[in-house]
Amino acid sequence: MSFLEHDYREIITKAVCGKGRKFTQATHHVSPSHRPSSILGCWVINHLYHARKKSEDTVEISGSYDINIWYSYNDNTKTEVVTERVTYTDYVPLSVKDDNCLNDDYDVIAKVVQQPNCLECEIAHHGNKIVVDVEREFVVQIIGETKVAVKVDPKGHTFDDDDDWGFDITDDELSDVEPDFVDSKDKD
Repeated sequence: MSFLEHDYREIITKAVCGKGRKFTQATHHVSPSHRPSSILGCWVINHLYHARKKSEDTVEISGSYDINIWYSYNDNTKTEVVTERVTYTDYVPLSVKDDNCLNDDYDVIAKVVQQPNCLECEIAHHGNKIVVDVEREFVVQIIGETKVAVKVDPKGHTFDDDDDWGFDITDDELSDVEPDFVDSKDKD
């Protein structure tokens, strides 16, 4: 019995070998150039991030975003926007792990479920700083090489003709085709 006559074959392929999810809330303290009277708006923009496998069961996501706060000062007579760049590092634990990967060469895919978003923005109790609560959420996947066993059909498989779609044209359909459709368009 040769190798080709066995019931199963091993196929080496890339597959998801690990998954994880992490929700994070962070509090940031922003120092504006003037003592704020009231908060008029807060936006989180310019989110950038990069993910890499940190250990056997953890993915590290390093990123940054800008916090823009529109506030009034001088007893609500003037306004200004303060921008602060925030950097962060999130460690995402892998809740699903497959130890059957063939090597340590992994691809890490990180997707944002919830972009960094302002939950609350308020003036601190001392009055000279602004406190911003931000939320964000990621899902990660680890892609690695693994083996898959596939059952071989001893009878083989017959393939249908891929060109036969069952769209035969009848004589009635051909009689409806106007061969001079370009010229008939110009006459209108």
